Amino acid sequence: MQRFLGVTPGMGKALGLDDKWAYNIVKQVGNYGEIFERNVGVNTKLGLERGLNALWNQGGIMYPAAFR
Repeated sequence: MQRFLGVTPGMGKALGLDDKWAYNIVKQVGNYGEIFERNVGVNTKLGLERGLNALWNQGGIMYPAAFR
């Protein structure tokens, strides 16, 4: 997580980006759950439940992949 958010330097440089590239994206648009709810979630016109798009520990099949 520290590499992903740019706390531990080096990951961004390896990708040709600023070390805080992922932090800046999440800060601006939100995480997957926030994006899903904002665009297609239960409080939108589409009103979709997360279903299989929920996290694995909430009955879905979404789980974080290793990021190195």
